[in-house]
Amino acid sequence: MVDVSIIGAGVAGLCLATEIHSRGGKVVIYDREPQIGEHACSWWAGGMLAPFCEGESAEEPVVRLGQTAAAWWNKHTSSVTHNGSLVIALGRDTSELTRFSRRTSGMETINADMIDTLEPDLAGRFAKGLFFKSEAHLSPRDALSTLGKNLQANGISVQTDMPAPTTNRIDCRGLSARDAVSDLRGVKGEMLILRCPDITLSRPIRLLHPRIPIYIVPRGDGVFMLGATMIESHERNRITARSMLELLSAAYALHPAFGEAEILEIGVDARPAFPDNLPRIQQRDGVIYANGLYRHGFLLAPALAQMTADYLFTGNKPEFWHEN
Repeated sequence: MVDVSIIGAGVAGLCLATEIHSRGGKVVIYDREPQIGEHACSWWAGGMLAPFCEGESAEEPVVRLGQTAAAWWNKHTSSVTHNGSLVIALGRDTSELTRFSRRTSGMETINADMIDTLEPDLAGRFAKGLFFKSEAHLSPRDALSTLGKNLQANGISVQTDMPAPTTNRIDCRGLSARDAVSDLRGVKGEMLILRCPDITLSRPIRLLHPRIPIYIVPRGDGVFMLGATMIESHERNRITARSMLELLSAAYALHPAFGEAEILEIGVDARPAFPDNLPRIQQRDGVIYANGLYRHGFLLAPALAQMTADYLFTGNKPEFWHEN
């Protein structure tokens, strides 16, 4: 039997624990905090399972492997909503739609009537958009909680006492692993959780802009996640006034009702990323490091978990393997 110690209870660690347990392995999870996910970068994720949209700026493996994410999350949680993604732009920024469509696939160009049908509360506001019908989204906090509860039901809980060295010790600490992985960098993200009961959206909306495109993801009951900046920094404690202004201004441009929204939470964290913005699995000094999910946490964590589990069970080096 494969016997594994996983360090880190964010999305990477929980997906890996779930994958190893499903294959009959024995798992123990360690983290500095006993609460599942609440201190992890993934707590502030948008939760968009949008591989084709991400293809606008991401590498090919993100698009290809990300297409399997929704099925994995459907199998292990009940948090996935399959309503597609809608990409739109203000009239002065319609050239951004053309650029976006040239760099992506899996969508159809839709007119104002179709936008109005998909999102009635945006009726009359946008003349053209891109609809990615096959994409989905989930609530990250619900998904992390479900994974944690499923693991606990099988006798796997988060322990705070760090393990003694073992053969199969896997580090999934995200940016905290910079003490061992020197080329891991932080990409700061700032985001807001808003309550705006005067508007209803059924799917993630991406509002394109040459400087700061934003997304807004419905969480239900009039609650929305608004994000997110991407700043090359490992600072993870404060939002800047400029970022706050630009995020809220973009939300107001999407719909004036957001001008009356209540700000429920302000989130700031730093995404772990390697120079090529792709995840890596590497081994050094007896420890396996599975890291570098960048902005694709919920989209690529299942693939990263499956590849890491494949290596543990078969010894075959996976696609994300990186030689030191």
